[in-house]
Amino acid sequence: MAGLLDRERSVAPPGYSRWLIPPAALAIHLCIGQVYALSVFKTPLVERFDVSETAIAVVFSIAIVMLGLSAAFGGTWMERNGPRKAMALSAACFSGGLLVGALGIATEQLWLLYLGYGVLGGIGLGIGYISPVSTLIKWFPDRPGLATGMAIMGFGGGAFIASALSNELLGAYADEPAQALVPTFVTLGLVYLAFMTFGVLAVRVPPEGWRPDGWEPPAEDARAMQTTHAVSARNALRTPQFWLLWTVLFCNVTAGIGILEQASPMIQDFFDGDVTAGEAAGFVGLLSLANMAGRFVWSSTSDVIGRKPTYVLYLGGGALLFLLFATAGSSSVLLFVLTAAVIISFYGGGFATVPAYLKDLFGTAQVGAIHGRLLTAWSAAGVAGPLIVNVLTDQQRDGGATGASAYRPSLLVMVGLLAVGFVANLLVRPVDSRFHEPEEPGTIDLTDGRTPALTTKEHA
Repeated sequence: MAGLLDRERSVAPPGYSRWLIPPAALAIHLCIGQVYALSVFKTPLVERFDVSETAIAVVFSIAIVMLGLSAAFGGTWMERNGPRKAMALSAACFSGGLLVGALGIATEQLWLLYLGYGVLGGIGLGIGYISPVSTLIKWFPDRPGLATGMAIMGFGGGAFIASALSNELLGAYADEPAQALVPTFVTLGLVYLAFMTFGVLAVRVPPEGWRPDGWEPPAEDARAMQTTHAVSARNALRTPQFWLLWTVLFCNVTAGIGILEQASPMIQDFFDGDVTAGEAAGFVGLLSLANMAGRFVWSSTSDVIGRKPTYVLYLGGGALLFLLFATAGSSSVLLFVLTAAVIISFYGGGFATVPAYLKDLFGTAQVGAIHGRLLTAWSAAGVAGPLIVNVLTDQQRDGGATGASAYRPSLLVMVGLLAVGFVANLLVRPVDSRFHEPEEPGTIDLTDGRTPALTTKEHA
């Protein structure tokens, strides 16, 4: 089995269709996207452990922090060992996290839920998130936005599927959801392990030097910021472009999470209870669809109009929509729903477009490792977004504010964040040539991202 997971065993044979790779990527992302449906378990978990909602919400925060950290530290390892071994590790950690979490629920040990779903599952999230994306970019150099959109769309869709599946399982296993948690977690862990194993066995990497039929790499275009050179993961961290994109992703994700985290109570508060709990749940489902659609539609659009203009839309257009949301969102349910849906589509699109943006700036050689390091912005945003909304909203309510007015300050903070991201995106320029790797093939050492010294024979 260990040999089957080696990178050499996953090289595609001649004539292999690259369109067989998206199903393998979706098998991973549709499973790990379950993390966005974790709120389904919040109420029964509170009842089971007899703790506050905040104590249960910590599980999600731990998982997102571990996602960013594991993606950052595991990206270079993934590039060196190939996607098959990385996806196998992801399957073991994510499914194992659900099973350890089930043990914690059965024994009423909250720390085991933190360790299982939060830490172990979070590691599976991070490794599983980056490995299919890096592979698809290598298979679709002609349409990287489409490629990453196909995979990362699955992450958004996974939440939609998991929400419905989890509710069905909770109802099928027991009359009380709190009593159905253990078998539900075990079932999800085993089902996800099976689907992710399919992705592990199906994934392939292209042979060295492979190109799509009839496609030639475009000439380097400074205006489109598309390079024909390669930058190592280590050198990428030394460029201003990396940190500008880190800021862009942080601002976009923080704003999006600010709405997602409070979606259901927000729509009810904005309209003073005129929206029922069922209608609020439907609104959350609509946002999941907008998130999923945005990941595919907007990232595919970036192949046509370019990555930088696409982020001008996400950040500039998003800031205007947040301003409209804060000032006039309570005037109409339709306006509220449509504005929120477009904002969340920009949120999803930002995730799906950033790998292609990195490919344009840094080349494909270590794009997975660079992408992993960039996802630390997601970890930071996963803490900052809910914190901004919850703290500011609670302060407003303590001061007597109700309804939409309680949310207005936090929404205006999001406008400011998106403006910062907008400026950061405008400052992105092509990477300076001093960060490029030598032109000779095979000179990037995938063990740590440095360029190894040439041997005497190579000098000769």
